[in-house]
Amino acid sequence: MSYFVTPLIIATALFMEQLDGTVLATALPAMAADLHEDPVALKLALTSYLLSLAVFIPLSGWAADRFGARRVFRAAIIVFTFGSILCGLSNSLGAIVAFRIVQGLGGAMMTPVGRLVLLRTAPRHELVRAMAYLTIPALIGPMIGPPIGGFIATYFHWRYIFWINVPIGALGVMLVTRFIPNMREEWTPPLDIAGAILSGVGLSCLVFGFTIAGRGFAPTPVVALIVALGAGALFAYVRHAKRAPYPIVDLDLLQIPTFRAAVFGGFLFRIGLGATPFLLPLLLQAGFGLSAYEAGLLTFVSAAGAMAMKTTAQPILRRFGFRRVLIVNALICAGFLAFIATFTAATPHLFIMGMLLVGGFFRSLEFTALNALAYADVDQEAMSRATSFASVAQQLSLSTGVAIGAAALEATRALRGGGALQAADFTPAFIAVALISMFSVASFLPLAPNAGDDLTGRGKRV
Repeated sequence: MSYFVTPLIIATALFMEQLDGTVLATALPAMAADLHEDPVALKLALTSYLLSLAVFIPLSGWAADRFGARRVFRAAIIVFTFGSILCGLSNSLGAIVAFRIVQGLGGAMMTPVGRLVLLRTAPRHELVRAMAYLTIPALIGPMIGPPIGGFIATYFHWRYIFWINVPIGALGVMLVTRFIPNMREEWTPPLDIAGAILSGVGLSCLVFGFTIAGRGFAPTPVVALIVALGAGALFAYVRHAKRAPYPIVDLDLLQIPTFRAAVFGGFLFRIGLGATPFLLPLLLQAGFGLSAYEAGLLTFVSAAGAMAMKTTAQPILRRFGFRRVLIVNALICAGFLAFIATFTAATPHLFIMGMLLVGGFFRSLEFTALNALAYADVDQEAMSRATSFASVAQQLSLSTGVAIGAAALEATRALRGGGALQAADFTPAFIAVALISMFSVASFLPLAPNAGDDLTGRGKRV
């Protein structure tokens, strides 16, 4: 029974993290007015968190092995909650940015360490079902965040956005202490300090560069220089990892076919996920004239589709296998994403909700399959390194999706001479991210037909 309780506890913590970011994004104008700052400048509250994730995620696997998964996961919730309290008490942009970095330290440890706990406690034949619970917060948080953020900013005060994390965090600490075992390795390799510095500089520069690209934060040459610096640091890390006995991001894991397919294919597929929470609310508000609260209520139905998937992922994967599901489902999801480009202000809201509902189901199925397949052939000894690696790739893909969506949007607007955003500006952006997500199929085609079958019991006679 504990392997059902454990994913629910972990999912609660991850939901708190996912909800926080999307709620905050909706309330940025209200925060800017209260702090007497330009709303564009408040975007730094989002990018500082992403930077912190990029720097600290690679350390999460080593920390869990060294100090114990329960201890690190519990500490991560405490740090995230404490950072939330400090953000709610902030009276300046600088303070919010600094305390969002503190939140990022907690968030960086929550996601990969939580997944590691699940991988080490769930029976192998129940892994897909358990992973489905972790997919839910990743989809529900971005969907219900906008209406909650709009409601709080409109009828209360933006500070409550951060303080709602306090009771959730307190509950999470109690549940983790009661139910999560403190698994740790008997021997932990020395920390790869040089690798941590190179990966931290590389990932943070790439995330920051991708995030500010096309948004007017800095001149294009400066953005290009930041991205180039990040790419250079990561190239140096690759050379370092080949010589280091215990690299902090183990590139040798890419030799495992299932892990390689999940990382590369998942990176391309998640670009669409990263772009959608940015593009869709903007389309509904700037393109169709809806309020932030109305737009949030309209997109909420995707979460219902994700919930429906929770009980169907296991039988679907058992019936058709990981390879076939990943290939066919990626094409279906790309089609739903591209179809959003056909929405107009005259499109009935019920039709939009229906499309988002079904699309949410298929996206959630793909994420569940990817998250389970990544660890199908990873040894227990390498599991902590695998979760860190996969989390880094996911974070980069989401940031890349936002950057590509924003760049396509800005390019379309520039071609028609600038001015306010129009609904037609979003068509190329949705098509672009849909095509990129579709290309993930190329990473799934080389998979063996029986890849991951032992996770679902496929092919076994009962």
